[in-house]
Amino acid sequence: MSLSDYLALPDGRRIAFRYQPGRGPLIVFLPGYMSDMAGSKACALLAWARAARRACLLFDYSGCGESAGDFADGTLSRWREEALALIRAHGEDDPVLIVGSSMGGWLMLLVAEALGARVAALVGIAAAPDFTRWGRTRAERARLTAGEVLFDENPYGPDPTPMHPGFFADAERQLRLETLVPIDCPVRLIHGQRDSDVPFDISLRLAAALRSDDIQVLLVKDGDHRLSRPQDIALLLRTIGALFEG
Repeated sequence: MSLSDYLALPDGRRIAFRYQPGRGPLIVFLPGYMSDMAGSKACALLAWARAARRACLLFDYSGCGESAGDFADGTLSRWREEALALIRAHGEDDPVLIVGSSMGGWLMLLVAEALGARVAALVGIAAAPDFTRWGRTRAERARLTAGEVLFDENPYGPDPTPMHPGFFADAERQLRLETLVPIDCPVRLIHGQRDSDVPFDISLRLAAALRSDDIQVLLVKDGDHRLSRPQDIALLLRTIGALFEG
């Protein structure tokens, strides 16, 4: 993995990123909740782009990975702002192909809406739009609304996963599954049917909500939420490669 560079935003945020120059469209990877650009899917994507001489951009949201900040300040709106700043710093008008993993699959919708016609395609990996709505009980939502931080068991590490009231409040303004999502580019949604975190039905709901007719949902019968096995990553890379060929 190459060393990270940093983009300074006007308010002082320093966002860590890794950029591989090459042919477009620019591939942009959006990690999941409390994840970062050092994950196996992100690393595999950057290596594939380097071998194929494709442009690729990875980054860490503020408060995550190598980027400075407090995770408690993180919101979808804040991280969308960071994604857009990095994309625009690497080409004002060039097309982009956005890959979003889990929460990153929600964020990719918000970024794509902002970029409009610049978006060449979207690829969701266990995309989780609206997870603050379908993934929370009424009682939990009430506690978050009242300002309480909730902690969930973390199957991927020793520390519990927090959800902060600020993230929740912002997410309530970013719900997408109950309305038409005005995106018309090709979309590919990959989801494991043994995903215990995000039901694969969410990808089907997202496919129905998107305005585009060029949508394929790829279900991996024995796939889990992370979809990080060699065969899962191979499927991801084949899917992206086919979009370039199309």
